[in-house]
Amino acid sequence: MLKKIALILLILLAALFAAIAANTFRQGSRQLHVAPVEPLEIDANAAAQRLSAAVRIRTVSHDGKRDAGAAEFRKLHALLEQSFPRTHAALKRETINGFSLLYTWPGSDPAAQPIMLMAHQDVVPIAPGTEQDWQADPFGGEIRDGFVWGRGSWDDKGNLFAIMEAAELLVAEGFKPRQTVYLAFGHDEEIGGLRGAGAIAELLQARGIRLQFVIDEGLLITEGILKGLDRPAALIGTAEKGYLTLALSAAAKPGHSSMPPPDTAIGMLSTALARLEDRQMPAAIRGVAAEMFDTIAPEMNGLNRILLSNLWLFGPAVKSQLEKGVSTNAMLRTTTALTVVQAGGKENVLPGRADALVNFRILPGDSGEGVAEHVRRAVANDAITVEKRGFSYEPTPISPSAAPAYRLLARTVRELFPGTVVAPGLMIGATDSRHMAPVADAIYRFSPVRARAEDLPRFHGTNERISIDNHAELIGFYHRLLVNASEKK
Repeated sequence: MLKKIALILLILLAALFAAIAANTFRQGSRQLHVAPVEPLEIDANAAAQRLSAAVRIRTVSHDGKRDAGAAEFRKLHALLEQSFPRTHAALKRETINGFSLLYTWPGSDPAAQPIMLMAHQDVVPIAPGTEQDWQADPFGGEIRDGFVWGRGSWDDKGNLFAIMEAAELLVAEGFKPRQTVYLAFGHDEEIGGLRGAGAIAELLQARGIRLQFVIDEGLLITEGILKGLDRPAALIGTAEKGYLTLALSAAAKPGHSSMPPPDTAIGMLSTALARLEDRQMPAAIRGVAAEMFDTIAPEMNGLNRILLSNLWLFGPAVKSQLEKGVSTNAMLRTTTALTVVQAGGKENVLPGRADALVNFRILPGDSGEGVAEHVRRAVANDAITVEKRGFSYEPTPISPSAAPAYRLLARTVRELFPGTVVAPGLMIGATDSRHMAPVADAIYRFSPVRARAEDLPRFHGTNERISIDNHAELIGFYHRLLVNASEKK
């Protein structure tokens, strides 16, 4: 009997191994096979000088200070006109709400659906007290060691000027797009984008314009970040998480600290916040994350390929590992971030109220209403009020990776960055492109900025920079993308 049981177990084990092996190696590559193209000849140093000049213009957005940088935005507009005269002669430029720019490049085929390239003019402030940590003046636009240094060189004047450089080259070549091309450059992306990209979207909707696709800043070409992948990975953001802030408040009778009651405002609120951190929204490898791993798995080496190709078996183990990383955890769930706590004003007085703000980035498939209900269940205390605070928005629709626009992006990347693995990804931050959802069939968030793990803290952080060579690659990318988009299908 024992021999029969052992034999059955061996057969089952062999069948399991066979299924794992078959599932691993039957998954062929999903990468487009295209011939590399010669890089565009670009005066990279001259382009770097123009970007440097833009970095020196302090188009900083501050919460609650609308149009505080009006003079700086006007300087940037003048610089754009001076730097790209052919583009300004060939394209129509409109100014929206004083400072956002919409360029229209008429297409030769009235029946062709228009497209849009986006970037934003504004930048975030320098965090107070960190100025001395910069290796270069954050608004000096210094060119050193092969890089353009300063706030906005990466986010997002690098993209804005690369788009304009590409347009200038194409106009000089006599190129005319088949479909109308819109270039949209908002001025308030870093504080929500309502008066910039939001207003541009409303204008297009009022004009009855429907875009085939939109491409905005977003995910990057990463190198050495995905374990088990020895090639660069270009992740194209096919969706964007939603945004919600909830205010939690606890009220209690104020009094002297020498006679504390069993339930204090601070104690109740602290318990509620601890319960929220302990009871996170559920994580799962689904939606965009599942598609990303399915696409990348055949390109992986060794054990990682086996694990990602067999999530039906190894899914729980893989999910457990992904939850340990802050960025990968954010791909799998609606995140909970305790961001503000306020209570008390004197050490010997019990406050009558304690307040906190909790910020959520909502995964596609979840909703703001569902998050609020989750919070009430997790807190499980009727004495804690839960209310929405500030602006919020739901997750964007997921743009299909099977669409021609996605294939256009993938083709362009593979042509200019041979060997790079292209896969859909989830944008965990916010971009101006979400405002275009009512007027666009598809939205993709990607720019070919090269980044290694050590570069990621530069985004909104200290020592922001972009290499001269990479900036030239951005110009070549937008140039090639517009040429490819104009081909007749």
